Amino acid sequence: MKQAQGVLEIATRGAGLYEFTRAAEKFTLRSGVAEGLLTLFCRHTSASLTIQENADPDVQRDLNEFFRRLVRENEPWYRHVLEGADDMPAHIKSALTDVSLSIPVSAGRPMLGTWQGVYLFEHRARPHTRQVVAHVMGE
Repeated sequence: MKQAQGVLEIATRGAGLYEFTRAAEKFTLRSGVAEGLLTLFCRHTSASLTIQENADPDVQRDLNEFFRRLVRENEPWYRHVLEGADDMPAHIKSALTDVSLSIPVSAGRPMLGTWQGVYLFEHRARPHTRQVVAHVMGE
């Protein structure tokens, strides 16, 4: 059995979805694993991961708007407020979404559907450099 592990860095410009499908595909291909499982893990508590449609940018806009309306800033009941108005909402959004993904690998590539892309979901307003641990194992 082969294994490979690395860290993918994703630069964000603020809240939103940032596709990194190509980086995940390149990592998987370089690993030499033809058949197996790719695991992606977000090392942050105010960002998350998701697999979403990558053909129509309206999907990302609608998701951003939905989460903005679902989890509002400056709620009077928030206690964790020292890091800014967007911090506690970012933690809540991260808790509602995924911090890890498991994707089957076949023929050396993640088995994503035709319109599926892998995204880092940045929940903070200011730019960050986020780290996603990638681990692939198989034959």
